[in-house]
Amino acid sequence: MANTEYQYGTRPFREIHHTISAVALVGGGSRPKPGEITLADRGILFLDEMPEFDRKVLEVLRQPLESKQITISRANQQSTFPANFQLVAAMNPCPCGYHGDASNRCHCRPEQIQRYQDKISGPLLDRIDLQVNVPALPISDLQNSVAGERSQTVRERVTKAYQRQQTRQNKPNCELTPSEMDEHITLGESEKQLLSMAQSKLNLSARSYHRLLRVARTIADLANSADIKTPHLSEALSYRGS
Repeated sequence: MANTEYQYGTRPFREIHHTISAVALVGGGSRPKPGEITLADRGILFLDEMPEFDRKVLEVLRQPLESKQITISRANQQSTFPANFQLVAAMNPCPCGYHGDASNRCHCRPEQIQRYQDKISGPLLDRIDLQVNVPALPISDLQNSVAGERSQTVRERVTKAYQRQQTRQNKPNCELTPSEMDEHITLGESEKQLLSMAQSKLNLSARSYHRLLRVARTIADLANSADIKTPHLSEALSYRGS
């Protein structure tokens, strides 16, 4: 399957196949050209079957995820390209895809499962804010599905949350620097205690700590809350993965 480009509203959506090379992803060549992460600038980069990517390819994502740009150096020149993309990735829980399924169809050995999951390094996972396990739905739920919120309703709530962020700090929460977070994000005593317990139990890095606060601040904005409360912080913690 070739790499695929879609349009997500007015922004690019790049779906990347696991056979891609590191050069094609970040850009390069004798005369540096932008790669897929630059083509996804201000849009979405989707990696399906993430553990199937070569680990070296995945690791090159770490720097642009942090700096929002990519610098390619050659003997006679240095080029910097924008890379402010939103990374979305999907993976199975094990090689066969059935680990944890109630049907007990998984026959993968524990070392196979661990080796498969370890293809995603800790430093890269540290840069992924939302890590959600999605179990298979039983047939009964598929046959008796209850209608959820309309897309228009969700869009209005997200738009209002974005407007609150612009009014408060003139930028979205994901772009707040640590010093700006000290200015715009305040926690009560109970929230500080919860965060301290979580930091100790989960061994959160400084990067994880700041990313967690940005997510909690966004959850509070979606709930139209002026301050981050314990439920907002607890929800943000639940997205850090098991």
